[in-house]
Amino acid sequence: MPPDWHPILDAVEDPPGTFHVLDSQGREYGIAKLRRVGEDRLRYRAEYRGELAGWATSARVACERIHAAYLLAHGPQGGPLASWGEG
Repeated sequence: MPPDWHPILDAVEDPPGTFHVLDSQGREYGIAKLRRVGEDRLRYRAEYRGELAGWATSARVACERIHAAYLLAHGPQGGPLASWGEG
């Protein structure tokens, strides 16, 4: 992967203010939605598979948060417990 790649490059904006983050096969795994917070602030709500992944001040940061959640979901989830021969 080139060093200048960013998750927002795999995002599709439709409708305006809503970014759908896609995997390598074109399937959506996250969405960043522009929302008004309070009277004068705009934030992106970052969701990974329907769950809140965080809030961001830009679409770029929102896509990064979604992609980080995507990568964490592919990890060992804590891995197996080692007994080290005890018990």
